[in-house]
Amino acid sequence: MNKTFQILVLIFLVVLTNNSMAQRDKPLSSDNKKAVKLYKEGVAYYDGRKNELAELSFLAAVAKDPNFIEAELLLAYVYTEQIQYKKALKHYERCIAINPKFFPEMYSSAAAIQLKYGMYKGAKKNFEAYLTLEGVPLMMKDLAKDGLADCNFAIEALKHPVPFNPINMGAEINSPLPEYFPSISVDGTKFLYTRRLNSKMTYTGFNEDFFVSYFDGKNWGQSVSVAPINSMTNEGAPSLSANGRFLIFTSCANAVEGYGNGRKGYGSCDLFYTYNIGDNWTKPKNLGNKINTRNWETQPSFSADGKTLYFIRGVGRGSGRQQDIFTSILNEKGVWSDPVRLSKTINTTGVEESVFIHPDGKTLYFSSNGHPGMGGLDLFMSQKDESGVWSKPKNLGYPINTFNDENSLLVSADGNLAYFASDREGGYGELDLYQFEMPESVKPNKVNYLKGKVYDAKTKKPIPAHFQLVDLNTGKVVVESFADEATGEYLVSLPIDKEYALSATYNGYLFFSENFLLTKGSSNEPFQKDVPMHKIEVDKTVVLKNVFFDTDKFDLKPKSKIELDKLVSFLTKNATVNIELGGHTDNVGSVKSNQILSENRAKSVRDYLVEKGIDVTRLSIKGYGDTKPIADNSTEKGRAENRRSEFKIVSK
Repeated sequence: MNKTFQILVLIFLVVLTNNSMAQRDKPLSSDNKKAVKLYKEGVAYYDGRKNELAELSFLAAVAKDPNFIEAELLLAYVYTEQIQYKKALKHYERCIAINPKFFPEMYSSAAAIQLKYGMYKGAKKNFEAYLTLEGVPLMMKDLAKDGLADCNFAIEALKHPVPFNPINMGAEINSPLPEYFPSISVDGTKFLYTRRLNSKMTYTGFNEDFFVSYFDGKNWGQSVSVAPINSMTNEGAPSLSANGRFLIFTSCANAVEGYGNGRKGYGSCDLFYTYNIGDNWTKPKNLGNKINTRNWETQPSFSADGKTLYFIRGVGRGSGRQQDIFTSILNEKGVWSDPVRLSKTINTTGVEESVFIHPDGKTLYFSSNGHPGMGGLDLFMSQKDESGVWSKPKNLGYPINTFNDENSLLVSADGNLAYFASDREGGYGELDLYQFEMPESVKPNKVNYLKGKVYDAKTKKPIPAHFQLVDLNTGKVVVESFADEATGEYLVSLPIDKEYALSATYNGYLFFSENFLLTKGSSNEPFQKDVPMHKIEVDKTVVLKNVFFDTDKFDLKPKSKIELDKLVSFLTKNATVNIELGGHTDNVGSVKSNQILSENRAKSVRDYLVEKGIDVTRLSIKGYGDTKPIADNSTEKGRAENRRSEFKIVSK
């Protein structure tokens, strides 16, 4: 329900009640005795909460006297309580026609109903009329201004429709039952969503479960229940990680007693997580009492960087519940930070829900009825700048948004397709899932895709290593996650045309590092980069590929610190390991100068490690000059590979 409409109705019901009570001691507008008798009968029925009988009496009264405004007004009141809003509107309009000054709230009430059904010009006229009246309560005036802003926006939006051609996703995904809240892996092959099943086992009469479908390159396969996660209580609003193997979702663990799904909740609905090992999902666990409270936590969106969570927290109950978007960060120890409410640029005094952070990490899509829109919940987007500030939300436009509620938006990793739930005609049942091409004006930033496998270099056995991708220019961690425990696979999305440092660590192994410029890779054909890892063994050498020096100099370039900090961490965790730091050059220059340069570069690395707390006795240095090339010195590429820093395990 639209915020303006909802609150206006609640307020004018109170005003109407007080007004109608006050009017009873005053002369009525009708002198038709039969009409007055019928009206008084209707009032008695109404006071006794017998609205159907009250309706008949008021209808009979206005039939006797068509200008009997009190009967018209209470008829509007009865129809509003019965949620027959279009009938109520007819009688508010009759009241305005009979006596424009009789009761101010008949304007705001008529306008709110007109806005609810997309009658924007009529709503605009009545909101404007209401705002000219004297003695209007300040709260009502503010709400009317909000409603007028919606009307003005909608009237202009109707003049400039955006491209929109929704296509039903088909019987493989949709059914006669409601389907909603979709989630998809960044490679576009795994589609997970919520289906509401009929159930006699719950007090609500339904049970929400997860279903999943896989894309074979041409079509979606028949969806199946995600049995290990589904339970006798509700599961909803799934959010898949980039690789489709980590899932955060909503479960109302404490909503139904006696069904024993083994989940402990802190409130009405909580956020839980599970992850996929091979083909099996682990037992879901609560995200903890930093994320979950006694309030309502739902509709999570887990970012592609593997460390940022967005979700909805609702405080209060029913129509008065305040819903806002919160965010929390997962630190290196796997602990969530205290959730923070997004700024007032995003959150309003209305309802925010159905939040989705795109894999670009900077484009947020969400539903809201607190920003100017078409009425009801509209879909918006906002983008975060380099300093972390969100832009003013942009309405996705008409006809993506209408006077109905729009939510459950999901945007594909490449930004070309969007998915949403709708009960529009032509579907398979109640709510169906649809897809449409995103208009250019509301597409996210372009991203590329990187995937690979982490494995033991000798045995080829998969390793569930912790890996990071760092933007070498900014030093910021762009993606942080773990390779799959069963397969060693990883899949991430990254901003285009940037230079990255890829590192992977795992107990008992030397850390892996490499740098690359990501200029290719799509959701259909991700750029491949495998990660072979070596066990800690004496005489094993690791090239520090992200340690950089200027030509003929031995001062460490600032971006080298990213790599060297990894080495500090490795030596700290493996306190018995001693290493030799080696410097190498290409064959340009004299043998003597190259020898001196290589020694000085090794010393620079040692000095950095000592400064960071590593015992100098664990570190030896050696300059190799140009005596140990690993590539052809006749090419620039080869010479670049030969100009390198290394460390070698001396003892463990």
